[in-house]
Amino acid sequence: MPLSDAIPAIFVLADGTTYRGWSFGATGTKIGEVVFNTGMTGYQEVLTDPSYCGQIVVFTYPELGNTGVNPEDEESSRPQVRGAVARNISTRPSNWRSTQSLSDYLEQYQIPGIYGIDTRALTRKIRIFGAMNGGISTEILDEAELLEQVQAAPSMKGLNLVREVTTPNIYEWSDPTNPVWEFNPACQEHSGESFTVVAIDFGVKRNIMRRLASYGCRVIVVPANTPPEEILKYNPDGIFLSNGPGDPASVSEGIETTKALLETHKPMFGICMGHQILGHALGAETFKLKFGHRGLNQPAGLQQRVEITSQNHSFAIDPETLPNGVVEISHLNLNDSTIAGLRHKSLPVFSVQYHPEASPGPHDADYLFEQFVQAMRAARRAGVATVG
Repeated sequence: MPLSDAIPAIFVLADGTTYRGWSFGATGTKIGEVVFNTGMTGYQEVLTDPSYCGQIVVFTYPELGNTGVNPEDEESSRPQVRGAVARNISTRPSNWRSTQSLSDYLEQYQIPGIYGIDTRALTRKIRIFGAMNGGISTEILDEAELLEQVQAAPSMKGLNLVREVTTPNIYEWSDPTNPVWEFNPACQEHSGESFTVVAIDFGVKRNIMRRLASYGCRVIVVPANTPPEEILKYNPDGIFLSNGPGDPASVSEGIETTKALLETHKPMFGICMGHQILGHALGAETFKLKFGHRGLNQPAGLQQRVEITSQNHSFAIDPETLPNGVVEISHLNLNDSTIAGLRHKSLPVFSVQYHPEASPGPHDADYLFEQFVQAMRAARRAGVATVG
């Protein structure tokens, strides 16, 4: 659109730094923790990822909206971010799958955005000083007035946002990855073999459930506050702990449920928030990273294997608090050596800090779903042998 038709917008950080630009998406005022994502693609998946609930996302890629949006690429039922920040916005998408422009999509869900600001300078500021609260507004253009609201907003540390994104009802997910997009022929080997997985929804992404279904899993999704007795009524072959937003230490019900489920010795697989909650259930603690890990090219590994992974998180497990002799570190983030994966030494339980379903992102870590299936298969055979 010509700048003569653009609506002025203001973006203020908690330290008083102010950026002035132009509005896209909805008008109004939204406040959240400001974080940046370094991905060069997949903005719709980022915007609809429940792990971003409560946050304003700065996109480091210089132009957003080129491919528009479409229902197939949503990771949840709506955008989950508080706001979006971009250098430039394409108002005329060019892609055969597009059904709507990015700006119209965000306006539909009352999500404001701002463009026309120096996102490189903003990203450098977050890297140097850390993630902090910020506010976007088209109605409060006085920076001092908006700053007052930003500084009054709660910190992400100690915030339980899972209750805002978890499902209110139990439901079953059966849709696998669309065959057109299937990249792993090994999934076809699971035809006729089915495993029941109860997924505890801390903010689960749809493509995680698609990957589980592609590997032969019947996925029953339950709210984050579901008691262990209710979960065990489904006689699951395995338990899945999903990704999600906020401070994992504040999700006390999820931690207590995971502790109880560990006593069943059933196979368990955690991703992102699920990884952190598993760490708490095992007795470890988490801490807030300076600016987190958000992007599609985060290297993770240990010893001779390196995976390029998709990550999105603010917190990490403190290695000094891991219980001795109980778990081992299976992966490290190779940028800063924080824990990126755990494995229980005696139980079929493991977790990773990244997103192996990779939507968006690389497919290096898809094998973890296969490992989960193998653990459930082994547990089932051991149970049959015991009964026999």
